[in-house]
Amino acid sequence: MEWFKAVVKNTLLGMLLVSVTALAVTGAAVYLWQTTEEGRLPPKTAVILHAVNNNLVDLDIEFNPPKIISGDGSGGASRPSILKESFQIPVQGGGDIPAVMYRPRGEGPFPIVMYYHGGAFLEGYGSIDTHDNIIRSIASRSSSIVIAPGYRLAPEHVFPTAAEDSYSALQWAERNAESFHGDIDRITVAGDSAGGNLATVTSQIARDRSGPDIQAQVLFYPLTTFQDVPLASREVYDSGYYLLSRNVMYQARDGYTPEEWMWDHPYTSPLQADDLSGLPPALIITAEFDPLRDEGEQYAERLHAEGVPVRTSRYRGVMHGFVSFHEVMQSGRSGIQEASAFIRQANNEQLLFPDEFAVQVKQPPQGIDGVKEQTEAFAIAAYLLGRAGADIFSSELGE
Repeated sequence: MEWFKAVVKNTLLGMLLVSVTALAVTGAAVYLWQTTEEGRLPPKTAVILHAVNNNLVDLDIEFNPPKIISGDGSGGASRPSILKESFQIPVQGGGDIPAVMYRPRGEGPFPIVMYYHGGAFLEGYGSIDTHDNIIRSIASRSSSIVIAPGYRLAPEHVFPTAAEDSYSALQWAERNAESFHGDIDRITVAGDSAGGNLATVTSQIARDRSGPDIQAQVLFYPLTTFQDVPLASREVYDSGYYLLSRNVMYQARDGYTPEEWMWDHPYTSPLQADDLSGLPPALIITAEFDPLRDEGEQYAERLHAEGVPVRTSRYRGVMHGFVSFHEVMQSGRSGIQEASAFIRQANNEQLLFPDEFAVQVKQPPQGIDGVKEQTEAFAIAAYLLGRAGADIFSSELGE
């Protein structure tokens, strides 16, 4: 029996040694991924950026680690039942654009949110499909009908096509609201990145063309200028590691606004618009590690200066597009929750705004949430390292 006890003891010691080694390797990897020239990243942000930049997961968030790691993204909250419908919206020139609608069950009438997806205005960078998780989440959390129209993309379709398509979709929603139980007196526009640009541009067009009336706008890290203006965030975070590069921004400008006069137009560069008065109240959400951070916050300040009520939140420790990762990032969930709460408040005429302009800084998860976020980061890192090791082993076997 002594030999058996020795075998069990050695086996247990071996398993413990393997576990400790794996933990040490994972910890060292996360530490290295956190270290960047621009500053130290929170563990979850570092792990996700490493995964995306090394093609370990797709940028369209097809990231499915075990559920015990990722959770369901709901935070335990119950979700109302919503219906999904795909259809086409007619636009100028006799064409159609694809659209998706999420709406609550029931007769309503329900508030309407027009959501414009990001993607640099370019073919292959974004669509209503890549942004479905945001669209669906806002619909369920805001108890609103969310209509997400596509729009024709550059370089085949240059300015003002995307802006006009976005406005046509808004007009379509107003004309057809009764058929899908929508309330035309409670319309909000929203969007992220290029879609944030289109959301606020659509607000301008609606103001300039006498409707439809828009009650609020929600802009996630919006692009607000095509001009070469000095912006520190564009200089510091433009490498592409933070999911948006200077090269892609130039591609967007060359593709969507190929003529220089277009860069100055208020419907491409609202930051430089002569008149921003009369636009709907706004929530603008920016990210710390994002080349578009400063122009989003400067646009918020301009809105405030021209009498437009505005709230501005900067989420620390996150990158461009962080709301798209809300299933696996607490800050992403917080961004979705803040936007949805803003929409609910607008729908109930309960919006409140500070008298003085200020950017409210949202800290990374703290306390128990911070511990949970760090634990999940290590778990995801271990999963990614294990998957990478398995891929290497499989490739060697294949040879």
